Amino acid sequence: MSTPDKSTASALAAPPDLGPYANAIGLTVTAATPDELTASWTVVDALLQPYGLLHGGAHCSVVETLASVAAASWLGPSGQVVGTTNTTDFFRASRSGDRLVSTARPLHRGRSRQVWRVETVDEQGRLVAAGQVGIQNLTS
Repeated sequence: MSTPDKSTASALAAPPDLGPYANAIGLTVTAATPDELTASWTVVDALLQPYGLLHGGAHCSVVETLASVAAASWLGPSGQVVGTTNTTDFFRASRSGDRLVSTARPLHRGRSRQVWRVETVDEQGRLVAAGQVGIQNLTS
């Protein structure tokens, strides 16, 4: 398989579908190009841990979702992708009502594997969390 030929300058024809889980947590695509996928979301009570802070698992799931969808959009119809690793770090607490923006960008895109980094910032542009996801390209 040759590496997909992707233009880095144009937006995707239609925003990718993030799937039912992402819809349930309120993730909304705000920008999508072959080199970047951005989504916004609001922290809701259902995503809090017992101390009233956003649960780290919510960050991990946003990182995994955006990296996987971005990787699949880049690979296109030549195959499917699956996440193989997810390492997410948390830098700043978030609480119910906070608006966050998460952006996925590629670190590596190859024939069999991709690596994406996802950064989440708050309304002041401060880094809240960042994660890296390894993706396996499954092609026939």
